[in-house]
Amino acid sequence: MLAQTFANHIPVAPFIVLSTTESTNNYAMAKLHAGIVQHSTCFFTLEQTHGRGQRGRQWVSNPGENITMSTVFAPVHNVSAHLSAFPFLLSAVMALGCYDFIKDYGIPDVSIKWPNDLYIGDRKAAGILIENIYKGSAWQWSVVGTGVNMNQENFPEKVTRAVSLKMLTGIHYNSIKAGKLLFRFISDRFDKLQLSSADEIMSEYNLHLYRRGTEVKLKKESIVFSAVISHVTANGELITTAGTEQAFNVGEVEFWN
Repeated sequence: MLAQTFANHIPVAPFIVLSTTESTNNYAMAKLHAGIVQHSTCFFTLEQTHGRGQRGRQWVSNPGENITMSTVFAPVHNVSAHLSAFPFLLSAVMALGCYDFIKDYGIPDVSIKWPNDLYIGDRKAAGILIENIYKGSAWQWSVVGTGVNMNQENFPEKVTRAVSLKMLTGIHYNSIKAGKLLFRFISDRFDKLQLSSADEIMSEYNLHLYRRGTEVKLKKESIVFSAVISHVTANGELITTAGTEQAFNVGEVEFWN
């Protein structure tokens, strides 16, 4: 059962603010299955009690301090065919939208850590969780969860590489206002999907790729090895060089710091 209450009694669609919910992705997905949500609706919550990150990890966020929201996207124009051919493009443009958002605050040294985390220097500032609905092989809907550390300054001990914008600037941000700005940036990036080729999107994505051209340590199962980050393909494969070129699917390897 999803528990939620509205922080705004008369929310202005498509940006809906909740005071608390279990998970904005769960909430949005429930609305989708009930048939009562439209394209480009965003659900923002002040408190997320069981936030989810990639590969089953938990997304930790202090109530009211950060951006925790999910946006629903549906087929428009030729976007469906685009994403049915290259599903990773949605991940790429959402990451670019988050990149645009953080750069809009004048923050330097922002990059996209494959597949779609946002880093400032070597510290994580934002993460994205995308859940898709297909009919056969055709893309139907996506729920894009985005979490951005805006004001939080104290993180759990196990979260060793987190950073917030406030930690860098000393400025306290209005999280709802910031969420609306992020919503605008990712919506703009989604709208441009129909105007850009896969090569154009990935060229820009790779321009901002974390540690591109440098040697890193990666872990595959129990094996840690060194490789140089080359680029990411439209299929979402991470291409590295370590004597020979290798390709890794999302989830197949992880950065080992």
